[in-house]
Amino acid sequence: MHQIMLRYDFCLWWLTACLLLAGCRQQEYTEEGNAVYFWRTTFSLSTGEHQFLADHHISRIYCRYFDVVDDERSDEPHPNATLAFIDRFPAGVEIIPTVYITEDCMHEHHEGLARKVVDRIVQMNRTNGVEGIGELQMDCDYTARSRQTYYDFLSEVRREAQAQGMRLSATIRLHQLSMSAPPVDYGVLMLYNTGDPRHFEERNPVLDIRDVRPYARQLPSYPLPLAAAYPVYRWVRQVQGVQIEHEVDADEILQVKALVEEKRPSLCQTIITYCLDEDNIDRYNPQTYEAIYHH
Repeated sequence: MHQIMLRYDFCLWWLTACLLLAGCRQQEYTEEGNAVYFWRTTFSLSTGEHQFLADHHISRIYCRYFDVVDDERSDEPHPNATLAFIDRFPAGVEIIPTVYITEDCMHEHHEGLARKVVDRIVQMNRTNGVEGIGELQMDCDYTARSRQTYYDFLSEVRREAQAQGMRLSATIRLHQLSMSAPPVDYGVLMLYNTGDPRHFEERNPVLDIRDVRPYARQLPSYPLPLAAAYPVYRWVRQVQGVQIEHEVDADEILQVKALVEEKRPSLCQTIITYCLDEDNIDRYNPQTYEAIYHH
């Protein structure tokens, strides 16, 4: 009986160790490199933007191809603000087509939508001579109401993407960390638009470490590989006829970076800035960008 118990204890220990190891591996993001989001409707890079890519060793561009929005007349999703290709993509940089889909499109299932999204990306690549695409990304501010429909949609997109030789990633907002992980290959943790713009007098809605800290404790156990994206943009809006400007201090970005990497060290492997633009390049000095991209 004693030997049986020892054998049982060993098997239990071995199973637990394997599960823990599998969990750790599942959280790992194996690729490293610096990246940017490109979120304009015309792809054309200035000399300064080309130089930024070179100076900071940018290896990936997450490029918004189009949005998917709800058509109020037909109640069916349709593409909007499709990217126009003026310049060719820079050589030696991986392009990841990215599609933003509004949350209201996910309030109900739409038959064939996943195939339409993937087919449109493939067609845009073919039409514009874009080759070597190995990944696409979906971006949606899903909620508890739309989560299951969105996850079903992602599963369909993933199957369609795999049939085209592509993997699938998705953005993850802080409030989505409390939900189960989406069925994708990895997520990009969005460390921007973290606050409530209605309370702009108290906190910067673009990024404030006080808004990030409550969610950071969920990072060690979140069961999906993650990259991290940080804001380098300025948000200008009108509030009761007054122009309000939100701009994040470099120190705030670096404090948030230190916080999330303390909770989940692998978040330093791939770092993305949102987004590539001449004004954003000039907003911070090169040393700040080096610190943001520091692994």
